[in-house]
Amino acid sequence: MIPRNTPDTIYAELFEAVQTGHVFPDSKTFVDAIPRHDPNSILVSYRKNGHKRDFDLANFVADHFELPRCEEAEALPDLQRPVREHIELLWDVLTRAADTDNPDSSLISLPKPYIVPGGRFREIYYWDSYFTMLGLADAARHDAIEDMVENFAFLVDEIGFIPNGNRTYFCSRSQPPFFVLMVELLAEVRNDPDLVQKYLPQLRLEYEFWMKGADTLDEDRSVTARVIKVGDGFLNRYWDDRDDPRPESYAEDSEHAARSGRDAREFYRNIRAACESGWDFSSRWLDRTETLESIRVTKIIPVDLNALLYRLETVLANGYERAGDTGLAGFFSGRADRRRDLLQTLFFDDEAGFFVDLDYPDLEPTGVRSLAAAYPLFLEIASPDQAAGVAALLRDRFLAPGGWVTTLHASGEQWDKPNGWAPLQWIVFKGLGNYGFADQADVGAERWVQNNLNVYKQTGRLLEKYDVEHIGELATGGEYAVQDGFGWTNAVLLRFMNHLAID
Repeated sequence: MIPRNTPDTIYAELFEAVQTGHVFPDSKTFVDAIPRHDPNSILVSYRKNGHKRDFDLANFVADHFELPRCEEAEALPDLQRPVREHIELLWDVLTRAADTDNPDSSLISLPKPYIVPGGRFREIYYWDSYFTMLGLADAARHDAIEDMVENFAFLVDEIGFIPNGNRTYFCSRSQPPFFVLMVELLAEVRNDPDLVQKYLPQLRLEYEFWMKGADTLDEDRSVTARVIKVGDGFLNRYWDDRDDPRPESYAEDSEHAARSGRDAREFYRNIRAACESGWDFSSRWLDRTETLESIRVTKIIPVDLNALLYRLETVLANGYERAGDTGLAGFFSGRADRRRDLLQTLFFDDEAGFFVDLDYPDLEPTGVRSLAAAYPLFLEIASPDQAAGVAALLRDRFLAPGGWVTTLHASGEQWDKPNGWAPLQWIVFKGLGNYGFADQADVGAERWVQNNLNVYKQTGRLLEKYDVEHIGELATGGEYAVQDGFGWTNAVLLRFMNHLAID
């Protein structure tokens, strides 16, 4: 059943005409559309009629495709509705029932209900879902958490990994590997540690996806796809198995590639790899910090990804220890120990007192400071002294009037200054708390809450990102307008408000 062909393959020159002709303001609209009848007959009709002088492409698409709707945007905002009521209402608005499979749709059907982020994001998204689950836990919607974990386990079993989202055109990449934290959260809310054991096979398959090709590396060949050999250990980078334009951003990618002056396939691979990171896009990934054409994700070894994979290795080691498989327990324990050593040494910039990404192949700091530095605190990898250094820089450089800013550079990309994002607010907050900086964590959380509430009072909406330097101004940047919904914002806001006892 999975994966099926992607819309660019199915619709061929019709797809290219729609996307390059900018029939829709958002290129994602067409790849999410559902054909009203057999796709091949639609393509035959286009080939027969598309060259005629009176042919209208927009009308042709409207006649032959059912266009996606934004259901939460149709729920009119109520400026008098308390934000907690709004969040409770949105859980149901953002929930999608278990899918009925449509082989002509780009949507990959899932067996259980799930929650989408909102706006143009009409499908489940991998790393978004962990943060959404935090809010579901606080809302006592434990069955919804279990349904989503089951869906991700289904995707691992069917595809071999968890794709960016449940769309055919996402099946060449993943996103930051939060599945292990989802499983741990489910075990916590169910008060059942054995649940981790239940999902051990899927956790192992996800690890094998990220480590594919590791056994082919040696001193002469140190990198393949997502894996880099460093001494007797391994590190990972973001990647994508395809090197052509993203179907959901076909025109934009083609135009950027043409302007870049680079090998087009190299550019496409890097733009796709940025989507696997979840930070699409940021000066973190750019050679020239304000030029998307200079994107170089595959030349960067990211601290956040490696911190998450350390957690996965430790959980696998513990899981196999409980299962009585001492051989595999020792294998994963050894992998985790070596990765932790690399994280504490190579990834920590002693001069700056901050965790950083590394350039490949020289393994030197990239020079970009970002909130990814909080991951080793969030996952309790940092030493106390390292955590103190990170906390100081977060306090002095990243804490803004409305929360923590994502990077220190204003490039115009959405994962940069002046924007802040709910998942990173949670990671910083939790990371600081893990090392005794609870007061500092609370200051950032309170500022984020007040920023969210300020915008909510103006708009009646909860949005995917916020301008944390200019309270009350809507965030900008990125390939699309700021989106409403919004799963991870609702969840982190609810959790912060509960922690701070804010009504």
